[in-house]
Amino acid sequence: MSKINDAKKRFDNIEIPEELDFVVQKAIKEANPMKNNKRKNMNPFKNFGLGAAAAAILFAGSVNLSPAFAQSMSNIPVLNSIVKVITMNEIADGNDNSQANISTPQITGLENKELETTLNSKYEQENAQLFAQFQKKMAKIEEQGGGHLGVDAGYKVLTDTDDLLSISRYTVETQASSYETIHNDTIDKKNELLITLPSLFKDNAYIDTISTYMKDEMRKQMAADVEKTYFIAGESETNDGFDKIKADQNFSITKNNELIIYFDQYEVAPGYMGSVKFKIPTSVIQKDLVSNHYIK
Repeated sequence: MSKINDAKKRFDNIEIPEELDFVVQKAIKEANPMKNNKRKNMNPFKNFGLGAAAAAILFAGSVNLSPAFAQSMSNIPVLNSIVKVITMNEIADGNDNSQANISTPQITGLENKELETTLNSKYEQENAQLFAQFQKKMAKIEEQGGGHLGVDAGYKVLTDTDDLLSISRYTVETQASSYETIHNDTIDKKNELLITLPSLFKDNAYIDTISTYMKDEMRKQMAADVEKTYFIAGESETNDGFDKIKADQNFSITKNNELIIYFDQYEVAPGYMGSVKFKIPTSVIQKDLVSNHYIK
């Protein structure tokens, strides 16, 4: 599993200022009615042809740049809501052997400007650091005689209802092999707060409940499909394997109010499986939920 750990370290080293996390937590505490009231296929090399050291940075500051642009944007379902997600900027950089395509989302329309600014600042800083890392790696590769490097980062709106907005940001880095990470944010649009996984549950018992279900589900999937492989602690050929989810495991909530748990590539399965996700039946976690306001 050394390759897995090495791959994960590359992305774990991205530093986000501590004050961002503080402001998010502050916003959650001040506006959580729950407890207070108790990708498409990605190929970083498919669009090569920028030429040596060619670069272009495109900024989209408004959905009213032109009638044609506004019309095209109105066809995107998420933009029909008051709370919107738009592309704040797009970065394309590279040469014949290396390329970066990075799109940064921006959330607009929240009255909770502290939360809106915090999330948007986080998205900006993460992608700025990702781009800086790409430039350094590309320069080093060129010094060593050349090689291939690809970075593809973007976002998808997973859920957009009257109540919820769930946005997923993905990063795929390719250098000999590829590694994909996913980070999701789910927002209560009416109460204007960031939903965390622990905030959905009464206590930490959900960690064991979900983990037990997921290990059973992994075994069932492997028994039904020989192409599927998962690393389960004590059952895999390596010493590592999935035992329990993290308290803040990556998640989203569907338009049907179902909980989805996500894992990065290599986290619980071989690389060929890509990033994986599991739908958690509400019946499994019902006893642990604070209420059925979000999960039904």
